[in-house]
Amino acid sequence: MCRSIKTLREPYASDVTGEDVHAAALQYVRKISGFRAPSARNAEAFERAVAAVAAATQALLEDLELRQPPRSRPS
Repeated sequence: MCRSIKTLREPYASDVTGEDVHAAALQYVRKISGFRAPSARNAEAFERAVAAVAAATQALLEDLELRQPPRSRPS
């Protein structure tokens, strides 16, 4: 698995943004496709894959049930 993909669930992360989810999806698709940046003819498929992975990631994060409530972190 790509080491630059961060864990996005509590308690490892708080205040996860859409940008965080998109970045993780992009890294995943880059890793499995072998493309850092796809060619023009593959760009649409690449972007669709990133969007699908981001949507699945967001749904997963929303559906996970934690044993303990999220910890509040000092500001």
